[in-house]
Amino acid sequence: MSSSPADFPLWPKGRFYEEFEVGQRFEHHWGRTVERYDSTLFSSLTLHYVPLYVNTVFAERAGRVPDLINPYFVFLLVLGMSVEDTSEGVDGAEGAFLGVKSVAFRDDVRAGDTITSRTEVVALRTSESRPGSGIVTWSTAGVNQHGKVVLELERTNLVTRRPADGASNPGPAMEVTA
Repeated sequence: MSSSPADFPLWPKGRFYEEFEVGQRFEHHWGRTVERYDSTLFSSLTLHYVPLYVNTVFAERAGRVPDLINPYFVFLLVLGMSVEDTSEGVDGAEGAFLGVKSVAFRDDVRAGDTITSRTEVVALRTSESRPGSGIVTWSTAGVNQHGKVVLELERTNLVTRRPADGASNPGPAMEVTA
């Protein structure tokens, strides 16, 4: 039995604009359990030294649970989980990230929580300035292991339109039909 990387076919990635429809839902990969070190490292690397997330004594004296996870880390974690199924272009060619319209931090995330994410397509339109692209807006929610939504965001990306030759790409397998 060969174990050469060439023996393992690559899963096609990304989607064309035409493969999205309003109301389409995605349950993203298996999620991630977050730990204190995630929050401490993120806070240190981004110079986000809010004592609630890096100082146990401060958090306890402030009446807060000392194992809170930096919410900006949670935001980027949830956003990152959604990229492969939604905004990653066909064969890894990224479309332009056009921005986040809104972010709502719904609940604290604590060390030991497992976060998953799900996304729904909320708007589609063709690009007037880039005829080979469309604009897709998604609403994404981060959910903890108890099923409670901890974060919601809405973001928009430029997505490549299907070529005239009609090439298709099946995309990741985690799509959930509406």
